[in-house]
Amino acid sequence: MKFEDIEIEEVDFEAMLEESFKKSESRSDLVTGTIVKIDEKDNLVVVDIGGGRDANLDLTEITDEEGNVAFAVNDTIDVVTLGRGRISYKAALARVALNEFIAEYDEEQEYIIEGVVTKKNKGGYVVEVDGLEFFMPRTLSYLSSKIDPIGKKVKAVIVKVDKDKGSVVVSRKELIERDKAKTDEIVGALLESKEPVIGTIKKITSYGMFVDVGGMDGLVHYSQISHKGPVNPSKYFQEGDEVNVIALDYDKKKRHLSLSIKDANPDPWADIDAIIGVGDTVTATVSNIEPYGVFVDLGEDLEAFLHVSEISWDKNVKHPKDYLENNSEINVEVIEIDKEGRRLRVSLKNLLPKPMDAFTSQYRVGDVVTGTVTSITDFGAFVKVGAVEGLLHNQEISWDKSKNAKSELKTGDEVEVKIIKIDKDAGKISLSKKALEDSPIKAFAETHKNGAIVTGTVKDKKDFGVFIALEDNVDALIRTEDLHPLKFDEIEKGQEIKGVISFIDANTDRIRVSVKRLERQEEREAMEQLNLDQDDSMTLGDAFGDKFKK
Repeated sequence: MKFEDIEIEEVDFEAMLEESFKKSESRSDLVTGTIVKIDEKDNLVVVDIGGGRDANLDLTEITDEEGNVAFAVNDTIDVVTLGRGRISYKAALARVALNEFIAEYDEEQEYIIEGVVTKKNKGGYVVEVDGLEFFMPRTLSYLSSKIDPIGKKVKAVIVKVDKDKGSVVVSRKELIERDKAKTDEIVGALLESKEPVIGTIKKITSYGMFVDVGGMDGLVHYSQISHKGPVNPSKYFQEGDEVNVIALDYDKKKRHLSLSIKDANPDPWADIDAIIGVGDTVTATVSNIEPYGVFVDLGEDLEAFLHVSEISWDKNVKHPKDYLENNSEINVEVIEIDKEGRRLRVSLKNLLPKPMDAFTSQYRVGDVVTGTVTSITDFGAFVKVGAVEGLLHNQEISWDKSKNAKSELKTGDEVEVKIIKIDKDAGKISLSKKALEDSPIKAFAETHKNGAIVTGTVKDKKDFGVFIALEDNVDALIRTEDLHPLKFDEIEKGQEIKGVISFIDANTDRIRVSVKRLERQEEREAMEQLNLDQDDSMTLGDAFGDKFKK
C-alpha cells in the first residue's frame, strides 16, 4: 500500500453524505418502463417510463457480446433515470444488486471490500465491486486530489449502510490507519527486543529479499544476508523459506523496515581461531567461479578465496572453470587468515602431488629429454617436460648468437634438450639445446692454447672491455686493462686487433685475450732468440731493431 498519495481534508462528513444521497434520489430513480421502439440504426431504445414520458436507452446496454438483443418491443424493463431523457439498464441492475446486498447486510460482521474507483464527484468517489457501487467520501479515501484515482484498485471497509436511502459508505482511511497502527506495534516490538524472529521470504530481488514478519514486510539487503559479505540471495534462498531475522531500523517517513539475517546468527569471525587455522585441510563447496579465481563455501557462514594460481601446479591455467564446477565439493588447505580484513585464502594445489618431486625422481642434470614449447618470451622459451616446465634461455638455443627462441621456435614445437640445472627448492629447471651440439670453442681450444697469438675483429665495446670475433661463433674478451698500448676510446667496431690468449675454458665457453701480454711476450721471445744466437758481434740494439727507435 502506497502512502505518498494520502491527503487529509477537513470536511463536514454528515453534510457531504446527505448531499450525495440527495443527488442519488433526484437523479437515479429506479422505475419500470415498457420498450416502445428499438432503433438499431441509431443504436437507440425508446422506453415508456410512465406519466406520458419516453426516455432513451443506449442499445448496447441490452446487447450481449455476440450482438443479441435481450429485450423486444412491449417488454417491461427496470431502468434508472439519469435526467434529461436518459435512462440506464445497467445502473438498474446495479441498484437492484445493491438493494439485495443491503437487505442481507449483517451489522455485526465486518466487510472489507476490494474494488476499482470508477467515478468521482465533489464529495468523494464511487468504488465498484463485482457490479456493486459503493460510495467512498473524500475524507475517508486517503487519495490525493493531485492524482487521478479513476481506475485505481483500492481496499476499504464498509463503515455505514443506509437501508432507507439505499447507500453504502466505505472507508480506505480506516484500513490504512489500522495497518499503520499494526505496523507501529510490530516495529516497536522488533526494535525494542532486538531478538531474532522467524520471517517468511515473500520476494527475492537482485538487491535483497522482502521478508514477512508478523504481517509486515521488511527488506533484508543483500549485504545483510551473510557474514561472508554481499551475496546473491537467489543462490541461497527460495520464496516461502523461513529465516531468522533481526530488525535494524525503521524509516517512518518511507515506512521502510530494514532487517538482517546475518545479525540473527553468530558471527564466525568472532571466534575464528577456534573454528579454523592455517594449514588445516577442509572440505569446501564451489560457490562462484571467476577468471581470476574461485570462491568456496566452507560452512559456518565462512567463505574463502581460491586464487587461480592455487588451483594447479600447472602454471598455464587459462580459466578455473576448466578445472572446477559450481556446487562441486573439493578439499583445500587454508593458507591465510586475515582477521582484520575478514578474508580467507585456500589452496587446492598444496594437496596435490608436486610435479617437481616426480620430475627429480625421474631425471637428473645431464639427461637429454624431449619437451613441448608452451610459450615464447623475449628472453627464451618455456618447454614442458612431463608435468613441469623448464626454461630454454636464448643463450642456450644455439652456439650462433644471432639465433634466439623467437627466430627458431614456435609454440607447440617438440624439441630435444639437455637438462643443465635443477633447482628443486625454487621449482626451476634450466634447459639447453646448444649443449647437444658440438661447441665451436671446444674445437677451437683443441688447436689453440694459452699464449697462442691470435687476431680478431671488434664486435662490441663495453665499459669493462672489448669483444672480438676470432672465428665463426668463437668470441673472446679483451678486458680494458689488457688493451695497452691500445687506447679504448680509439677502438672501433670492425677493427682488427692482435693479442695473446690469456685464458681459455671450453667447459664455460670463455676466452680472454690480452694485447698487453702480446707486447711482453714478443719482448721475451726476442730475448730468447738473442740467447740462442752465438754471434758475439750482435748487440742489444741489433736484437730489438726498431723497437728502441720507437
